[in-house]
Amino acid sequence: MAGLIAHLDLDAFYANVELRRRPELKGLPVIVAGSGPRAVVTTASYEARRFGVGSAMPAARARRLCPDAVVIPPDFIAYREVSRAVMAILRSHVERVEQLGLDEAYLDLSGLHSPKAAMRRLVEDVRASTGMSASVGIGPNRLVAKVASDAEKPAGFVVLTREQACTRFALSAPGLLPGIGPKTAERLTALGITTLAQLGAADERALVAAFGPRQGPWLRERGQFIGSDEVEPVREAVSESRETTFDHDIADAARLEEILAQLGGELCTGLRRHGRRGRTIAIKVRLDDWTTVTRARTIARPTDAAEEVVGVALELLREYAPARPVRLLGVRVAGFAGDEEPPAAVAGQLELPV
Repeated sequence: MAGLIAHLDLDAFYANVELRRRPELKGLPVIVAGSGPRAVVTTASYEARRFGVGSAMPAARARRLCPDAVVIPPDFIAYREVSRAVMAILRSHVERVEQLGLDEAYLDLSGLHSPKAAMRRLVEDVRASTGMSASVGIGPNRLVAKVASDAEKPAGFVVLTREQACTRFALSAPGLLPGIGPKTAERLTALGITTLAQLGAADERALVAAFGPRQGPWLRERGQFIGSDEVEPVREAVSESRETTFDHDIADAARLEEILAQLGGELCTGLRRHGRRGRTIAIKVRLDDWTTVTRARTIARPTDAAEEVVGVALELLREYAPARPVRLLGVRVAGFAGDEEPPAAVAGQLELPV
């Protein structure tokens, strides 16, 4: 088969890294999550998932669902180290690899001799070298490959044509597909569209009327498992940021400035470590009602100096002067030296609550 794409997804990645370090927990329900009142589940072992625990769920709810679970705080330094080892193995087997986050990647299998056998060898190499289990989906485009990789977790290996995907998932809800969230699914339900088969056969004019001239046709194509077959091996970072969500909303301006200065210092340490300097400095403020505001300013010369980044960030925060308690605060540097990012300082951006 020509034009094959694979999606490789490491199974319960963070939990499995912890289990590799703590083999005595194997077979037990394990939840990786912070301890604060607003902490969410980073991931959970499959033993914990049987109790209904899932990623992004509030940690307090996860503990109620699975009171006997072993809860471990996340260790992203360890996760990044294992991720780098896995991605190096992928690139040693396949020329074109597009990494997404720490635990998944798309691989272009075009031109490989016996691509399915090559992927099986790759998965075994990952397991033998790192102890990580992976699920693989293979198809003619990214969408088929992604959905196939999720179909038989853990340690799944699913190969589908577009037509086979349409048949296999015909009765599945549209929310199965990446890019179709709960709100879009609700609007589709209001139109009488509750399955992927119905979405793929929907009247395009009705979808355009409901979702607009771009999203309407796009949704219909998703229902038919039509998607991109491009794999981009290199994704250059266009910005670097640090942000934190508070356990309790903060209204005190001095305390907010203190936290922002700390975040800016951490950010600049990371910029220097990666050899990056940027011209655009931005802050992100999420209020207690989930209103999210960004403010940005572009300076004359690229910088990685904490005093400069923090100075601009504090000015932006003081100019915005949050009128309500703050739930999340962040700082970002973009427009790295050599990039062609346009100035972003003339206006703030407001994101309404969702």
